[in-house]
Amino acid sequence: MGHFEERAEGAGPFTTRLTWRLAAGDTAIWESRAARKRGTLAVRPAGATRTSARRADAPALVRLRRLNGIAAVAFLLGGALFALGAALAQFSSERPTVTATIYFVGGAFFTLGGYASLVQAINAPRRESTAGALTTHRFRWWSYEPGRIDWLTTFLLFAGTLVFGINLLDSFLQGLTARQTNRLVWAPDMIGCLLFLISGQLAVVEVCHRLLCLHRRSLGWWIVAVNQLGSVLFMVSAVAAFTRPETDSLVSVGVANWGTLTGALCFAVAGVLQAFERP
Repeated sequence: MGHFEERAEGAGPFTTRLTWRLAAGDTAIWESRAARKRGTLAVRPAGATRTSARRADAPALVRLRRLNGIAAVAFLLGGALFALGAALAQFSSERPTVTATIYFVGGAFFTLGGYASLVQAINAPRRESTAGALTTHRFRWWSYEPGRIDWLTTFLLFAGTLVFGINLLDSFLQGLTARQTNRLVWAPDMIGCLLFLISGQLAVVEVCHRLLCLHRRSLGWWIVAVNQLGSVLFMVSAVAAFTRPETDSLVSVGVANWGTLTGALCFAVAGVLQAFERP
């Protein structure tokens, strides 16, 4: 009996899970997130109800583990520093430059985490045949593969961190009018939050194989759910940080600070969880 593909799952143009029959009668199951985060492909023997994992080769697993560790630590530190900056802004009388510096260092860690996540997706083991195995290619620092959901979600996350960098740099500027503040500080903040939200929804699709789901026993689901909650809270914070030109004051200082603090803690918690989602 030849091998053939049985079912493709996903949302929109993206395929997130493939199920096909192997020549021996076994069933192979490829999932995008499992391949890029754990370097595994599931195989269920003929007549069995449980699957076993077939792993990529050892060099690929070491590569994924290192990149995952870098991303996890970076998001933990970035989230912790953002939460600290928001707490100082809300509860202390520190100069704005002190808070801006803490945010900027935290943003650098977020950018590192975003890039490490992108490189991990770029170098994930690939399912390139109907055989029940994953293929590893040479290491690359960059690729352009918008048709892959794992590449697109991590690329948008990384792009969001870069836009946040513009926001954080411009926050050091002094003497801005309300309109200048909204254009140079608030607008990049909103764009960055929007990119985070889109990236987060793509990550939900990748783990759910549809637009939404509830998988309480899945570590990957908890990671993307907590990250998406953090993105929503960041967006709430950004909306509240709009400066009214007529009064030269924010829509709500408290909501802006608390949204940033709680959203940052979500990313820090997700960073801790991510440390356990490894090969």
